[in-house]
Amino acid sequence: MKQEKLNNQKIFGRRKFLQVATALGAASMLPFATSFAQGRRVENPGLQLYTLRNEMAQDFEGTLARVADLGFKEMEFAGYFGKSPAAVRSILDQNGMSSPASHIQLQALGDDLEGEIETAVTLGQKYIVVPILPDNQRSIADFQRSAEVMNRAGEACKSAGIKMGYHNHSFEFELTEGQLPYDVLLAETDPDLVDMELDLFWIRNAGVDPLTYFEKHPGRFSMVHVKDMDAHGRMVEVGSGEINFAEIFSHAESAGIKHFFVEHDRPGNGLASVAVSLYTLRNLVF
Repeated sequence: MKQEKLNNQKIFGRRKFLQVATALGAASMLPFATSFAQGRRVENPGLQLYTLRNEMAQDFEGTLARVADLGFKEMEFAGYFGKSPAAVRSILDQNGMSSPASHIQLQALGDDLEGEIETAVTLGQKYIVVPILPDNQRSIADFQRSAEVMNRAGEACKSAGIKMGYHNHSFEFELTEGQLPYDVLLAETDPDLVDMELDLFWIRNAGVDPLTYFEKHPGRFSMVHVKDMDAHGRMVEVGSGEINFAEIFSHAESAGIKHFFVEHDRPGNGLASVAVSLYTLRNLVF
């Protein structure tokens, strides 16, 4: 009887969460909902779980179940919080989700690349993504060395059907020693071994148009981080800012975009934040 009561409480809690999240998303995005025409939509919306790092630390399995209930299909991990790859894969399978990618620090590629590949294979991942370079490793020579590290790792990953990836912030678009570090990375990495995960907030925050990179480097951008920016340059929920995602996504085929991951670096209420962003992403027509 006690267990049955606990199960009922969990079910009620989940239903209540979904009602609140759905209402919040619908209320926030209602002005946009009636203006959509027929067109392409994101079929498998994804989530970068760094957004919910606090929730994941407290309740790993429960958080994944909640985002699955919201409608997220693809998970990009930023740590596994002590769970084994097999356990994580089981939780994903139970919730009807997949994990195309994970963020792995550059140093980990040297420390235990074989282990990272084994984890990725167990989870069915296709990309191992370097999320950032340390503050003290951002000279042009550092970017060239990092590109070589990713190329070598990409060679090792290739036989397992995995590619390396690199996720940007804004500093890659700041002129350094007469060059743009992002251009150096694109030039120095092998397109067959390393893809780019373009963070749409950070490139726009740097004052750069992502479409110029799509045109210059078609097919290099297999993943995007979908996060919005307001008029003051602040990160906000998708649909609450000024980034024209429909225009950007209309170039998805030529850019090579296969995966769309919602993210917010510092959300207030993480689950409410991703609910609003998901509502926008799922209803976006491009």
